[in-house]
Amino acid sequence: MAVQPLSAAELQRWIEQKDPQAMLLDVRSEREYAEWRIQTDALPSLNIPLAQFEDEHQEAWRDVPADRKIAVICRRGRTAMIVAKLLDEKGYDVYCLNQGLQEWSQFYHDVTVAEGDGWKLLQLIRMGKGCLSYLLVSGGEALVCDPGRHVEAYLQLADREGAAIRYVVDTHLHADHISGAPELARAAGAAYLISAVEMEGAKLAYLPLEEHEVIRVGGVQVQVLRVPTPGHTPGSTSFLIADRYLFSGDTVFVGGLGRPDLGGKAREWAQQLYETVFGTIAKLADDVLVLPAHFSDLTRESCAAGYVGAPLQEIRANNFLLSTADRAQFTELTAGRVDAVPPNYEEIVQVNRGLLTVDADKRLELETGPNRCAVKHTI
Repeated sequence: MAVQPLSAAELQRWIEQKDPQAMLLDVRSEREYAEWRIQTDALPSLNIPLAQFEDEHQEAWRDVPADRKIAVICRRGRTAMIVAKLLDEKGYDVYCLNQGLQEWSQFYHDVTVAEGDGWKLLQLIRMGKGCLSYLLVSGGEALVCDPGRHVEAYLQLADREGAAIRYVVDTHLHADHISGAPELARAAGAAYLISAVEMEGAKLAYLPLEEHEVIRVGGVQVQVLRVPTPGHTPGSTSFLIADRYLFSGDTVFVGGLGRPDLGGKAREWAQQLYETVFGTIAKLADDVLVLPAHFSDLTRESCAAGYVGAPLQEIRANNFLLSTADRAQFTELTAGRVDAVPPNYEEIVQVNRGLLTVDADKRLELETGPNRCAVKHTI
């Protein structure tokens, strides 16, 4: 036998199929594993650090089930290969995830959310980063919302759907990942739209969303209604498509709300978020499907159709913050209960404003780690 390479796409198929013979073995430290790992309940997962395999007295390999095919994982693939070769020598059926979690963090998987007469809405799931983006196609034209930096994924998908990208929009200035919107707009010859409030001092070409109440896409005139939803950031903007689908950005998630502290004005922005939740969001119909820009746990936040999203009625019923009408309590819960800040977020914001230029290796480094843009609603 020999160690077999495993691509991110192949691993995704294992997860989708809930392969009963497969399992994950992460050989990073316990701290690294706890902070960021492949989140899935579809396959069992073990964390046994490399050091335990190197200690011949521990015989860590005996803790690995011998009747399964093993996907060995680390950050970049090098440490995983060391362990994979050891297990191969012991007779295990071993696979090594190519380039480790760095490859996983750059893998996109598309799912159809809905389609109708002459239009289609797709969600792109960036599996390892927890990022969600969208492609709306109608009459040979397309709108892309919140694209990641890997612009070829969107160009290829639009080509597959027979559409030319006409609009690229960001719901807000992202702080946990590098936006691909400016580059995608240039590559596709499209317009890039974002709130002017988000781009103060920016050195990038864009069109202010404030000047576009309605965006029309394609021959059937799908309406994309701009809905100001400040709180996560002052210029956060959601988009209501055909009165039914809400690109909510980082304002409302399936399992929480956008954190208001990344600009250093947590309580001030929490007040804006309160107004958004009990003003703007409260006016939307129960059957509006919320489609956010991030997820925390794909297993719990995706629906039976495979995409991340839920009807607003369901989110209202399950999200304690959406029923916390007392302003002071809401402010305390959102401004006072946030987790660690996204790593390198200040540099990422500078890149997304066009104020800092970094090479491909630095972009990869800046994005390492999970998304941390939500305030979870559980108490």
